[in-house]
Amino acid sequence: MKLDKTLSTALILGVFGLAGAGLVATIEAVTAERREANIIAARLKNLNEVVAPELYDNDILSDVITIDDPDFSSRYPTIVYRARKDGKPVAAVFETTAPEGYAGPIRMLIGVDTSGTLTGVRVLEHRETPGLGDAIEAERSDWIYHFAGHSIGNPQLPGWAVKKDGGVFDQFTGATITPRLVVNTIKKTLLYFNLHKHTLFARESS
Repeated sequence: MKLDKTLSTALILGVFGLAGAGLVATIEAVTAERREANIIAARLKNLNEVVAPELYDNDILSDVITIDDPDFSSRYPTIVYRARKDGKPVAAVFETTAPEGYAGPIRMLIGVDTSGTLTGVRVLEHRETPGLGDAIEAERSDWIYHFAGHSIGNPQLPGWAVKKDGGVFDQFTGATITPRLVVNTIKKTLLYFNLHKHTLFARESS
């Protein structure tokens, strides 16, 4: 009788254990899907701040390649999202990382249309000094907005520097390293695009 009671208790505990494990697994699956959906939505939102969504009609999140070039950091991959309208190239958005920030790497989105003109720039992640270097954030300053419409030629190449270095772009009071790095990264991206735009759009998505 005692043995039967023990087995019964063990069976009940086992059932509750299996049910609990199943419930945890279900919740984990649901929340994982939600997290993934949130990540995708946030990524698309960032891309649409750099290239207006009405300019393209393809699935920009799937039309992606990764480039490996010494012009960019060897420690961080550079991802290129390609925007197309009716199958024709519209713009490329580079997700690239400048590793030499004052306090760490600076991850950026840089949009370039097929004429080589910037459609927009945004900083996705950085560790720059609050109150100084963090003015590269769109939420804290309009500085990053001023790049849209510029290209190699507007200004000419020597002008692609902060004013302290003889260029046309403002630096921040008390912080030159951060804006200098951002300007230099944008310049390198434009030069790369001008040299490789045809192969960028011709490559198969990876």
